[in-house]
Amino acid sequence: MYVEIRPVTFWPAEDYHQKYYLRQTPALLREFARMYPDDADLRDSTAAARVNGYLGGAGPPAEALDRLGLSPEGQRYLRNVTATP
Repeated sequence: MYVEIRPVTFWPAEDYHQKYYLRQTPALLREFARMYPDDADLRDSTAAARVNGYLGGAGPPAEALDRLGLSPEGQRYLRNVTATP
C-alpha cells in the first residue's frame, strides 16, 4: 500500500475574513490597525493571530502581553475579556 502525494494549491481567504475575533473587538482592532495599517500585514501578524486566538477562547494569554505591541489599556482589556471565571 502507498499514499500518493499530489501538489495542492492553497488560497488564503480574503483579508477581511482574517482575524475574525479580533475584528469583532473594536478596542483591540484599533490598536492593531495602527500597527498594521495594511490588511495584508494584519493578516500576517503573529501577534494579531495570537490575540485572535485568545479572543476566540484558546485560553488566557500565556505570554507577556507587552510583547504583543498592545498599549497598557489594550493589555488590560485583553486580560479582562479572556479571564477565566
